[in-house]
Amino acid sequence: MIQSRLRHLAAHNLSTFRRQPWNEISGSLGDLGTFLPIVIALTEGHQISLTTTLIFTGIYNILTGALFGIPLPVQPMKAIAAVAILKSLTAGQTAAAGLFVSTCILLFSVTGLLTWFTRVIPIPVVKGIQVGAGLSLILAAGGKALASLSWTAPSWLDNYLWMIFGFLVLFATTSVQPRTPYALLVFLVGIAFAIVQVAGDDEHGQFPGFRLWRPYVQVPRADEWRTGILDAGVGQLPLTTLNSIIAVTHLAADLLPEIETPTVTAIGISVAAMNFVGCWFGAMPVCHGSGGLAAQYRFGARSGASIISLGLLKLLLGVLFGESLSDMLGRFPLALLSVMIIAAGLELASVGESLNTPRARDLGKEEGECTEITDEERKQRWSVMLVTAGLLIAFKNDAVGFVAGMCCHWSFQLSSYMAIRTRTRTRAATAEDPEEGEALLS
Repeated sequence: MIQSRLRHLAAHNLSTFRRQPWNEISGSLGDLGTFLPIVIALTEGHQISLTTTLIFTGIYNILTGALFGIPLPVQPMKAIAAVAILKSLTAGQTAAAGLFVSTCILLFSVTGLLTWFTRVIPIPVVKGIQVGAGLSLILAAGGKALASLSWTAPSWLDNYLWMIFGFLVLFATTSVQPRTPYALLVFLVGIAFAIVQVAGDDEHGQFPGFRLWRPYVQVPRADEWRTGILDAGVGQLPLTTLNSIIAVTHLAADLLPEIETPTVTAIGISVAAMNFVGCWFGAMPVCHGSGGLAAQYRFGARSGASIISLGLLKLLLGVLFGESLSDMLGRFPLALLSVMIIAAGLELASVGESLNTPRARDLGKEEGECTEITDEERKQRWSVMLVTAGLLIAFKNDAVGFVAGMCCHWSFQLSSYMAIRTRTRTRAATAEDPEEGEALLS
């Protein structure tokens, strides 16, 4: 059974890559907009090893593509990364946070809690998390661009003009030549710009050089476990559960319905396994995420072959160059990265459009027929989705958005229950005493 499925996925990956190789390669680079800045920042703070991160995430990419057959991303755990950068956590504290989250996710997976979460969480709440995550990406990219760029700064290769040019090319390729490997072109242009900037910096510029990987083991101390778990791990747990596991399975079913969607249990075990290996060697804590999947799909990825190619590139760069890449990658133009992030955010946020259509999983998609809903129910579903997305964005926290969305959903459910109960009592009273029934109605 397993061997047959793996052969089927391998055939799918190979046939897709043969049919559209440049789109698969381009799609594999779609998530660089979030991957590169976080990895570079954590490397500069000595909270992770760039070499180990490239090698291990490369291996994860290859295995993920082979086992799932979809362009499932390997992303940084963003909440952990944000706390690590903000509070200058040590490498041990960063690793401890990733190991704590992975332990919890493994327990959720093997006990069936993830499956139960998926069954009981309403689709409007899931869609709200996806829309909120997409809009958060857009706001974060726009805010960073506003803070760091101007019409001429920080350099003639990285400013508003290049950002506008990137958007114009994106719109042109989307409308005129949708199969153009946009992300691949942007990546090549960005690397060329980074090389020019390194070459022009005589004092601090450093080109990558051959540097063989020297693995080491990193074991967090007792105090690092405590700080890592409380400061970073607890905040990452709801984000990983909701956005990196539950939401990503729904998104995969929406974007790639022709491929068997991985179960939440399989995704959860995958997240746990990646960090149980990599974090002990100084690799960045990682997960799968709906934002990365939307980004890679947006730029052409349609199979696991896409991220397998990315994994091979990471593995090669990590083994041969490692830490020496940090200076050049750090000079990748923010203007071009911002365009890629905004495009990915728009792709992710657009999945909310299918909330009240036959493509919504709870309206009969799986049975091939649409469940009719009233205008009032449509309005309520939109309200739940918007409350979830709005509170997520306002407080920059998936857990807050989730709780707000569930409360909104339950309030509508309670209102419907009370209305049904009132109608039932009215009919019963009318049958016994018409005058009493009219009084209840009034």
